[in-house]
Amino acid sequence: MKAIIKNIKQISRVTFLFAAGLSFFQSAKAQLLPLNAQYFQNRYLVNPSMAGINEGFNINGSFRKQWSNIPGAPLTQSVTLDQQVNKVGWGVNFYNEKSGGIQRTKAVGTFAYHLPLSNDEQQLNFGISFGASQDRLDLSSVRNSDINDPSIARFNDRGYYLDGDFGVSYTSKNLTIEGAVPNMRSVFRKDDLNFADKPTFYSAVSYKFNLSSGMDAISLEPKGVFRGIKNYQNLWDAGLNANFANDKLYLMAMYHNTQNATVGFGMNYKSTLYFMAYYNTATSAISGYTGGDFEVNVRVNIGKKP
Repeated sequence: MKAIIKNIKQISRVTFLFAAGLSFFQSAKAQLLPLNAQYFQNRYLVNPSMAGINEGFNINGSFRKQWSNIPGAPLTQSVTLDQQVNKVGWGVNFYNEKSGGIQRTKAVGTFAYHLPLSNDEQQLNFGISFGASQDRLDLSSVRNSDINDPSIARFNDRGYYLDGDFGVSYTSKNLTIEGAVPNMRSVFRKDDLNFADKPTFYSAVSYKFNLSSGMDAISLEPKGVFRGIKNYQNLWDAGLNANFANDKLYLMAMYHNTQNATVGFGMNYKSTLYFMAYYNTATSAISGYTGGDFEVNVRVNIGKKP
């Protein structure tokens, strides 16, 4: 009888590890391709120094759902608020992601400082965020397991923990250079219980070419991104954002070295309501098992002059 009970417990542990591993794998896929709004429409998502970089009071909401037949496919939501008052920017960033049985929640407040360098719209921007994160396992998603097993219960014992992000950037009328360290706790604390999908650094450079002016103004902004994921190879992204009709219409395309691509289309109404929709093709490693991702981002800008 004791042998049977022991075998059942071992099976429970194996089942839990398998389910958790599948959840980590699903979550890792989500981080390999982060929210697309961070590239052009809402750079504050990944870089605290961008809090308040846009004129007015900005409210952004992002939602992404993976089109997939795989159970537990990633579902991601994000809400940010930011504003600049004189040289100081402030922001609030809420992020929630559920992949399989793993749910990751993060909420931070941001302080940024925008230092003018000249009259040519050149600025050095610094930003730091502090808040709390939590990773939890939905026990109902682990089948045929003993919930009282310590290896399962211990996962949710950690509760919330302090976390933060740091970012710096140079911006001008045309050139933007960015660098950021997200999830600073997981980067600097070697004893922290983290998974292999946390971003470790973000860097980017872009240049905006204004091809015409006036009501029919057209601009092109190519961008290159180099970023790191914990316990994974460094990644790069390259693409282009095109604005038409004096920033009323947007087209975006990005290629990722995970051998997949992103396309996006957007518009704005009276420089107050902005909408952007994105589609990501599946990464090469899973293209035979699942479709791509669909993402929408909405921004409301209060106080910006049309």
